[in-house]
Amino acid sequence: MQTRNKVFDDISQLMTNAMGVAQGARQEAETAMKSMMDRWLADRDFVTREEFDAVRAMAQKAREENEALSARIAALEAASKND
Repeated sequence: MQTRNKVFDDISQLMTNAMGVAQGARQEAETAMKSMMDRWLADRDFVTREEFDAVRAMAQKAREENEALSARIAALEAASKND
């Protein structure tokens, strides 16, 4: 009876160790994949979200200034026609 419990204990320990090895391998694979993707993206000169948002804000400001200037020009042209 004691031998049987020892066998089960050994199998249990083996399975626990195997799960630990599998967990470690998964973490290493995830780290390697993330590193590879980061390098690939860096090689493609993709912009970060922060850079994209900054350029988008600058473009929005330029559009607003353009609209304001267009309205001002239209008002000046209308005033010069009335003179």
